[in-house]
Amino acid sequence: MTNLLIIARKEIQEGLRNRWVLATTLLLAALALTLTFLGSAPTGNVGAGRLDVVIVSLASLTIFLVPLIALLLSHDAIVGEMERGTMLLLLSYPIGRREVIFGKFLGHLAILAFATVFGYGAAAAALAATGTAIDAESLRAFLAMIASSVLLGAVFTAIGYVASAVSGERSTAGGIAVGIWLFFVLIYDMALLGALVAAQGKTVPSWLLDLLLLANPTDAYRLLNLGSGEAGALSGLGGVAAHTGLSPALLLVALAVWTLAPLAAATLLFSRREL
Repeated sequence: MTNLLIIARKEIQEGLRNRWVLATTLLLAALALTLTFLGSAPTGNVGAGRLDVVIVSLASLTIFLVPLIALLLSHDAIVGEMERGTMLLLLSYPIGRREVIFGKFLGHLAILAFATVFGYGAAAAALAATGTAIDAESLRAFLAMIASSVLLGAVFTAIGYVASAVSGERSTAGGIAVGIWLFFVLIYDMALLGALVAAQGKTVPSWLLDLLLLANPTDAYRLLNLGSGEAGALSGLGGVAAHTGLSPALLLVALAVWTLAPLAAATLLFSRREL
């Protein structure tokens, strides 16, 4: 555990030196504040909207932005250290390769969590400053959205390690990371929609739809935050969620599996790689 914390602290310190923490926090805060005030239009109150509208806006933003930030943080975690020659130095200490992976993961997750909590928290603070009434249910949904956003970041951080473990150069890892982002965030849903249209109105079995949605972590996140309550009505995903058998608990388990499986794969690939 001590070795994990040492490596995690190293990653956080490097993030501070590279201004990653500051940049991601300011980016998320700026976009959150912009969406908070611009997103108030549906409520009819200029400059102040309900927290449910903010949840829909920020969750939609998260699907595009948080995976990209996570992949940018993690895609060179292994191959970058190897190119700089610091991986040999790091492993010369009594530190195992598994500890390197998990330590880096904790450090990168801490950076993402800090940026997400403080960046998105600015939206709630802005609403409170304007005197907008926030009910307990909406506040719980907002906090759940922040927590699941961090979990989505953990998923793509772990996937980024797989790209880093199989790549021989940082540029290759970067290209793979961009391809992963495009596939899960854009291409997958477009292909799924095309397949449903091609079915020409034929009923898709619910179990098959559930599997297709769980096969993409961004879809699991989308259903978790936009598929029920006021957010479901505002986003239009309430109808989709009603025709699936995916409970919030099952969606959380899916995101956890999407985190642990790539992390285990990255650990296995790194353990077999020659330095």
